[in-house]
Amino acid sequence: MKILFETPRLIIRTFAAVDDAFIMKLLNTPSWLQYIGDRNIRTLADAQRYIMNNLLQLYVEQGYGAWVVVLKETGAPIGICGLFKRKYLDQPDLGFAFLPEAEGKGYAYEAATGTLVYTQEQLALSGLFAITQSDNYRSVRLLEKTGFKYKDKIQPPGESQQLMLFSIELQKINPNSPQ
Repeated sequence: MKILFETPRLIIRTFAAVDDAFIMKLLNTPSWLQYIGDRNIRTLADAQRYIMNNLLQLYVEQGYGAWVVVLKETGAPIGICGLFKRKYLDQPDLGFAFLPEAEGKGYAYEAATGTLVYTQEQLALSGLFAITQSDNYRSVRLLEKTGFKYKDKIQPPGESQQLMLFSIELQKINPNSPQ
């Protein structure tokens, strides 16, 4: 695992095989199942396969992916935040999910704004998308708070539900602003 960046309260790092128990817990939370979908991760072996075949593979194929959000104070993983390249979008999108006990404490905002600065400075991307269900009010608020603007509704291939599409231009972010 590699530390990518830190914020005042968080460490954002790459995934490793030792994150299997965390992945199993996160991917089975009610909000993950409702807003992202069931990935059929029921055992630690399932979680290991998911990490190896999906999360770590993204780093190889794209140079980025989902990253683990860790509390500095305890060293405990509390969520994920990172970039995803979907075939139906022409630029990567920001994605995030947190354990229920970490919600409502500003960690998602801290991780998301740190990810935007890291993306601009280290990955040299000029813009990002973000997608969410229209009834995922917490995600919509977080995206708007971090500077994303609503763009349109889209219908991803093979999906039955439309999603809200947001975008942000990264060159407008001030990398010297506090995270």
